[in-house]
Amino acid sequence: MASRSICRLALVRSHLSPNPLMASEKDAALSAAPSDSPTIFDKIMKKEIPSTVVYEDDVALAFRDISPQAPTHILIIPKVKDGLTGLSKAEERHCEILGRLLYTAKLVAKQEGLEDGFRVVINDGPSGCQSVYHLHIHLLGGRQMNWPPG
Repeated sequence: MASRSICRLALVRSHLSPNPLMASEKDAALSAAPSDSPTIFDKIMKKEIPSTVVYEDDVALAFRDISPQAPTHILIIPKVKDGLTGLSKAEERHCEILGRLLYTAKLVAKQEGLEDGFRVVINDGPSGCQSVYHLHIHLLGGRQMNWPPG
């Protein structure tokens, strides 16, 4: 049982953090490509891969990032992809889910005690450093953010 957990953890790390053979997250994003195959997030939703869920409702799932870039780093995803592999793929029919994801970010930030502020990030496409093609929001907080961000 322990070896199965270790294998799952290694699988999660291989999908959520840059490949050790790659020089950076940028390289991971440049090597990623949209496809119809299930993403790491689909597998997390199906409980095939463990995660630390901090919020869930019928529309959204929020869980801790395995490679946090801030003391609080949570990913918020829609439970139904509906063609939303990235923000640039959004259509008018997605307005409700996009608003719901941002509202979920606000709820989770409050739940996490981020009263002093937080940052919401959506990476889109290779130049935007997107490495998982399932729309997701990064909620970052717990420290002073810098500007410019990138």
